[in-house]
Amino acid sequence: MKRSDSLSPRLLSMGTAGAAAEPALGSLPVWKLTDLYPSKDAPEFTADLEKAAQLSLAFEQKWKGKLAEAATKTGADGIGTALKQYEALDDLLGKIGSFAGLTYFADTSSPANGKFYGDVQAKLTDLSSHLLFFALELNRIDDAAMDACMVRDPAAGHYRPWIVDLRKDKPFQLDDKLEQLFLEKSMTSAAAFNRLFDETMAELRFEVDGEKLPLEITLNMLQEPAPETRAKAAAALSKTFGDNMRVFTLITNTLAKDKEISDRWRGFHDIADSRHLANRVEREVVDALAAAVQEAYPRLSHRYYAMKAKWLGMEQLNYWDRNAPLPETPNALIPWSEARDTVLSAYRGFAPEMAEIAGRFFDEEWIDAPARPGKAPGAFAHPTVPSAHPYVLVNYMGKPRDVMTLAHELGHGVHQVLAGGQGALMCQTPLTLAETASVFGEMLTFRSLLEKTTDRRERKAMLAQKVEDMINTVVRQIAFYQFERKLHEARKQGELTAEQIGELWLSVQGESLGPAIKISEGYETWWAYIPHFIHSPFYVYAYAFGDCLVNSLYAVYQNAAPGFQEKYFELLKAGGTKHHSELLKPFSLDATDPSFWSKGLSMIEGLINELEALDQNA
Repeated sequence: MKRSDSLSPRLLSMGTAGAAAEPALGSLPVWKLTDLYPSKDAPEFTADLEKAAQLSLAFEQKWKGKLAEAATKTGADGIGTALKQYEALDDLLGKIGSFAGLTYFADTSSPANGKFYGDVQAKLTDLSSHLLFFALELNRIDDAAMDACMVRDPAAGHYRPWIVDLRKDKPFQLDDKLEQLFLEKSMTSAAAFNRLFDETMAELRFEVDGEKLPLEITLNMLQEPAPETRAKAAAALSKTFGDNMRVFTLITNTLAKDKEISDRWRGFHDIADSRHLANRVEREVVDALAAAVQEAYPRLSHRYYAMKAKWLGMEQLNYWDRNAPLPETPNALIPWSEARDTVLSAYRGFAPEMAEIAGRFFDEEWIDAPARPGKAPGAFAHPTVPSAHPYVLVNYMGKPRDVMTLAHELGHGVHQVLAGGQGALMCQTPLTLAETASVFGEMLTFRSLLEKTTDRRERKAMLAQKVEDMINTVVRQIAFYQFERKLHEARKQGELTAEQIGELWLSVQGESLGPAIKISEGYETWWAYIPHFIHSPFYVYAYAFGDCLVNSLYAVYQNAAPGFQEKYFELLKAGGTKHHSELLKPFSLDATDPSFWSKGLSMIEGLINELEALDQNA
């Protein structure tokens, strides 16, 4: 019933790290899922499943085939009443699904968790089939009749943004039977291969110096100061990815074909149009973003990596040195308590309400922080449902990037809490705007730390790390988007071999990273571990969209625009009730203006300029 990919983890390539718990980190929190249900076999959970089944069937019996007539009525038999009941069901089913998903992602290696998650997903799919008619039938009501209904019935009018938004899907709907088939078959097609990817990735081990390590720990080693450690980790990653390339290639081919079939039946013209529709953003806007970023490659990533190679005393960086720390980077681990204080202090400096909401995640055990075997890699913030509260998952290892990841995910969490007031149907923020609060939270944290740093060497290390994170968020994600475009276009011509996919991967990586990065044998397999390629095709441009948007938004904030904080909170509270053009208008920003993206990219370029000046004045 929800369009968003709420359980999609943040891209691992953005620098989230994980490893075994270090005593220096202090006590790391584990989330309290009992706020949803006491346990997997709790009577409360079973009762809610039974309640959902009864209510879903009753809803279908009452409303199916009667919505056109209901549009002419008010009160108990009107569309407004139907929408309230539908929203209550959406919340209930979302709560059940959230509990199953979070339980699973806490330990994807547990067969019991896998079975529980799979069984619940199957039951929710069955229940959703009784509700599928609702959106389809609503969209068959004449526009004029629906408009009149929303004027006549205030209960229906309350849901106007959701109804207007829903009708954008109308051209791509199939008939009821086909929609039901697509829904029911999803469990044995896309959902099954998504789960296969997750469980395969959780079981992989990467051998470094005789020790077999999980993915997060091995990726974390790419941020170690010692070049030989980074090289060994890269070799281990390449070997294990290569050893499992057959299954990753099968998963990728299958999901790309599955998407092509769905897009063809629904009438989407471009391979990414279904994502653009879900994001409620125009293809032209995304094309302008991608073109602006690609045009800026030489000024951003190519230029920065050439500088970094010089700092590290190398003619070229190896691909595994891309996120290597500078010699100026402090090596001490950052305790969890310090990370918490850093983020909350930065949030409080912007708005006390923001810090108060973020503080609840710590105080009320809404965060799962330790890295452990089987736990989902990366990081995510899951909104659950408005009747509950969001949860945040990170793999905290005490690196500066981990603090930024915490700031990022808490930004999501604050956004989700504020948008929850819109109710289950209208709280979902399109992915292009869903990154706004998270990236803004990172920026607040970074700026707060930078202002307190007077040492030139520390300042250089901080600026370099921020530039790298922004390159990872903008340049790298657009390269990912271009890779997906190439892959899905090529898949239309037939099944792709691992070698063909690797060639597509290397072509975009070489273009985006530039001549200062040496791409050698082994890197052709590294597309395999990026979860968004599997879970949510073409999601990745949302990161670049969000980062450039926030750069422009932050510039407005820095210029002390009157009432900025109030306008910002209104943006977050809007959830999915407004288009990006409406939400940005109070800040005098327009994403359809080509110069909008140039302004966002100029902030990254400005930080690189500052780094260069620091280097010259050393």
